Amino acid sequence: MSSRLTGKLRAFVFNSHNNGPKAAECRSCADPCNQDHDDFSSRLDIDMDSDMLGSVKPYHRQVVISTGKTDWEKDVTEVEGTLAALLTTANSSLGTPKKPKSTNDPLPSGLFSHTEAGRLAILNGSHRSFSPDELEETVIVLPDFIVVSGVPRTLAGAEAFWKAALDPALDRAGVTHRLDNLNTWVLPYSCLILLCSHKRRDKRCAVAAPMLEKTFQQYLEREGWEVHTDLHDLTSAPSLELQASSTIEKEQLIESQLKSLHAEHRALILRNSHVGGHKFAGNCIIYTPRGAGVWYGRVTPHEVESIVKHTVIDGQVLPTIFRGGLDLVCRGKKTLYDW
Repeated sequence: MSSRLTGKLRAFVFNSHNNGPKAAECRSCADPCNQDHDDFSSRLDIDMDSDMLGSVKPYHRQVVISTGKTDWEKDVTEVEGTLAALLTTANSSLGTPKKPKSTNDPLPSGLFSHTEAGRLAILNGSHRSFSPDELEETVIVLPDFIVVSGVPRTLAGAEAFWKAALDPALDRAGVTHRLDNLNTWVLPYSCLILLCSHKRRDKRCAVAAPMLEKTFQQYLEREGWEVHTDLHDLTSAPSLELQASSTIEKEQLIESQLKSLHAEHRALILRNSHVGGHKFAGNCIIYTPRGAGVWYGRVTPHEVESIVKHTVIDGQVLPTIFRGGLDLVCRGKKTLYDW
């Protein structure tokens, strides 16, 4: 990243006295490394020269669909009969193009707000559905930090899910009173780490993801965090629908639960399908309960300790590996966890 862009990011996003979280150093180990980290970038064709900033396509929401797999067909939204394909059809028929809001204070390249974008980003994830019906999926909705279970793998099911939780006109509470059988919960983790592992799209991500998953788990556990690599079954706890009788009550309940999560020190690491920019492998997205999403590229095990300490724990952003970010600018806030 050029010094000009790094300086711009520091001024707009990472200055703790102005708009948001401060910057931190990217690499914790020595260069050359003295910790036996496996640097896969030395044997893969990784783009180390292009500017990564601005390489993330803005989106209103991103969904991660349960599949229990770590690799998928090349284009997951075109595989007939899958929820990814059905949801793409539902979004095309039900969604309307969202015009960006005009603003007198535009964000710099690479930063965007979900309220100003209309695209629905559809991913497959490595987590397994905890619905008792094998024809139903469990979907994580971001940046809302919500889990929706019992989504039927049918066009009608995809449309019901879209209307209940994905319509751009809805906030994170979604539709409170519905006729469908969908159940929702707050994603019960202090952060979600997504790692692209889509081999049939690009083998570089498939090489990077398992190494990064192992290294993230190692450093998180060293910091005393609990780490899951599959979504915990939430059905033992009452759904949000059972706990709230109105949209206002549901929103208050969600916010209360989200605000308490950072202190839990529990992380969920999932592998996911193609997010774009595979030439920048390893690709990593980190979401916090507040709804901030940080996209990193060229991530190797060398950077993981710094990401854990500075981004996951302290809520800071590392400019050197920064590709883009969702809802990062919060005036007066010092970390990605501040409300």
